[in-house]
Amino acid sequence: RIDPLQWFEVDARRLTKFTGVITQGRSSLSDWVTSYRVQFSNDSHTWLTLKNGSRDLLFIGNKEKEIPVLNTFPKPVVARYIRINPRSWFSSGSICMRVEILGCPMPDPNNYYHRRNEITTTDNLDFKHHTYKEMRQLMKVVNDMCPNITRIYNIGKSYSGQKLYAIEISDNPGEHELGEPEFRYTAGSHGNEVLGRELLLLLMQFLCQEYLSGNPRIRHLVDETRIHLLPSVNPDGYDKAAEAGSELSGWSLGRWSQDGLDIHHNFPDLNTILWEAESRNWVPRKFQNHHIAIPEWYQSKNASVAMETRALLSWMEKIPFVLGGNLQGGELVVTFPYDRTRPQGEVRAASPTPDDHVFRWLAFSYASTHRLMTDASRRACHTQDFAKEDGTINGASWHTAAGSMNDFSYLHTNCFELSMYVGCDKFPHESELPEEWENNRESLIVFMEQVHRGIKGVIRDLQGRGIANAIISVEGINHDVRSGTKTPQYSAHVCGISFKPMCTTGRACLFDLLLLWAYSHTHTHTYLTLPPPPPPPPPPPPTHTHQNILEYLIYLISILASGSSQVACFTRQTTVPYTHL
Repeated sequence: RIDPLQWFEVDARRLTKFTGVITQGRSSLSDWVTSYRVQFSNDSHTWLTLKNGSRDLLFIGNKEKEIPVLNTFPKPVVARYIRINPRSWFSSGSICMRVEILGCPMPDPNNYYHRRNEITTTDNLDFKHHTYKEMRQLMKVVNDMCPNITRIYNIGKSYSGQKLYAIEISDNPGEHELGEPEFRYTAGSHGNEVLGRELLLLLMQFLCQEYLSGNPRIRHLVDETRIHLLPSVNPDGYDKAAEAGSELSGWSLGRWSQDGLDIHHNFPDLNTILWEAESRNWVPRKFQNHHIAIPEWYQSKNASVAMETRALLSWMEKIPFVLGGNLQGGELVVTFPYDRTRPQGEVRAASPTPDDHVFRWLAFSYASTHRLMTDASRRACHTQDFAKEDGTINGASWHTAAGSMNDFSYLHTNCFELSMYVGCDKFPHESELPEEWENNRESLIVFMEQVHRGIKGVIRDLQGRGIANAIISVEGINHDVRSGTKTPQYSAHVCGISFKPMCTTGRACLFDLLLLWAYSHTHTHTYLTLPPPPPPPPPPPPTHTHQNILEYLIYLISILASGSSQVACFTRQTTVPYTHL
């Protein structure tokens, strides 16, 4: 930790023209290097220190942990290996820093080792960082190329007035089709985490091209799903980060909205409201365990709510999304709700939802198909190695955060939302985008396909009319879902179901969904028909003898046993008249 003879070494794998070094402190602690030397080698045994005349050149490093510092070499140096040797550091910290090496590989067509291991892509996509105007133009190009399956719209505006554009990809864009689930990807809620933004721009190009080429997998996905891609939730923050550039944007420059709010954690804290109701034993009789209402204070004009957050919230309420993923940066892991710890004051502690097994499956579906997330041999991005945890973690187990988009989506809507941290580098260089696309392409598609895993159905009465806002309960899971308000459709992330009538004190019968612990069916369509209220019971016999009462009870039992199509349930007012038993 305090040895000035320590160094770390980078093997470029072939001769490279090195031009400079960018250093940055550690984001979570007060660690940064204040000075360092640079050495070069072609065989990793003999090293030469970069000099200024006859003296070893000492580079000035960082003065704090946030702002990156660029040092360029007096002249480019061609070598294969480079070493950074810290010489001094913050007195209250240790030797720890983030380093980016600047250089260009030299042409070497005979280097078979390099060509074999170089990550390349055959996809003909636009691999570059896009400004706001370029992003809008690219979305228009995709729409022009695939007008029959795409539609561009905006969900609102940012603080500075930039529209938040989304693209819909479906066989009937603009229409919510019965039986077709709604899916969403969002990116860029933290403006300096730009990889997700570019991945969604690449994804919309890929889906369009593959659909036109007749790829059966993509055609089935698009025809059976209504996909929404929102690549830049925080365009104002992106502009700040992009102005500094991918190498010098820093840990937090552009992270927040223009008015200084963290959009991803700017939603109402519904966890505390639910947990307080549970502690008072109000759930489910006095307080429902789903679709929790937004507090009045949050809806006031004086509340600290970003315009971007309000736009997202309205979008989430308007469209009956079933599954969603928000792309983040700076790590390689998928997190799932809850994001807030239940014990007060706990910095991190497991906080599972009632649907924890489903969330774990969804998270693993992305992580396991990513090229690096579950690779135990890869280096950790920072201090925590998530590859040892299969590339997934409960959000609160990592760090607690109130008002996350994931928790709000789960508690206020029918949508299961997860966060995908898609790369160690929040703002990778443009040249790295093809490799990052290859790392994430399959995961992005597989996760979308999970929207069809579970059950979906329509709730109708005996006249065939849809029943809106019907509550669907799953036995053993203390979190219900609802059918739509405009269409009697619902979707639930369970693997299989069976039904049984469950009588209540009201005049209608609920159906319990029994969870089957097997992920064998991708599609299960279920149509529920709820019976009308039961007719009043027949009048009692004229005389009240023990024999008549027994016959009457047998008659009632026979009605109940004949099936719910004849009678749903009896209320408290349905009693057997008697004199005495």
